[in-house]
Amino acid sequence: MSISRISLVVLSVFAGVSLLTGCVKKERPAEEMYQVLEKVVEAEKEFEEQQQPLAALEKQEKEMYNQIMSIGLKQHDEIVKLSEEALLINEKRREHLQKEVDSIQASKTEFKEAEEIKSKIKDTQQKRKAEELFEIMTLRYKVHNQLSQEYTHALELDKELYIMLKDKNITFENLESQVTELNTTYKDVSEANEEFNKLTTQYNKLKLEYYEEAGLKLEK
Repeated sequence: MSISRISLVVLSVFAGVSLLTGCVKKERPAEEMYQVLEKVVEAEKEFEEQQQPLAALEKQEKEMYNQIMSIGLKQHDEIVKLSEEALLINEKRREHLQKEVDSIQASKTEFKEAEEIKSKIKDTQQKRKAEELFEIMTLRYKVHNQLSQEYTHALELDKELYIMLKDKNITFENLESQVTELNTTYKDVSEANEEFNKLTTQYNKLKLEYYEEAGLKLEK
């Protein structure tokens, strides 16, 4: 199963920012907020970089699983060989997931500054947008935590399955039970991932709306 996550990077990172002149109310907190939000993007670059290799490894492991299922349990030596390869891929997936989690944690650390800055915003509309932004991002972090836990559980179940497949005396009933639990877990992963992507899209949209409300002119 390939689990693709939307990142902040695709809709972010500008070369510079300035405040529009004229009738727009200018506030220093707006520029400070911009700096924080773009640091958040920078922190999530590592997260972005994990998506393609993770998807490739997921696809590769899925192909191995399908191959194991197609050759039948009687070809034990071949099943052991494929299971060993799948276990190596499983470990690589864990490494990429950990990098993703570390990146999101770094993002969360940077984003903490936004709470203090938004409390200094005087303009009502700007403050409202900033608060919406904060609420969405806070929920996004919470959902990613759930997602990473579900994904870790799926990796554990995958690992258990390949170890079971190496056992010549494994019963069909035990395998069927393991696969059923795996399918349920990946369903949970998919639902959490969908929610995470939805929140990321909302956040990216709200961030641009905040920049506009704050009179920030973004220069690419």
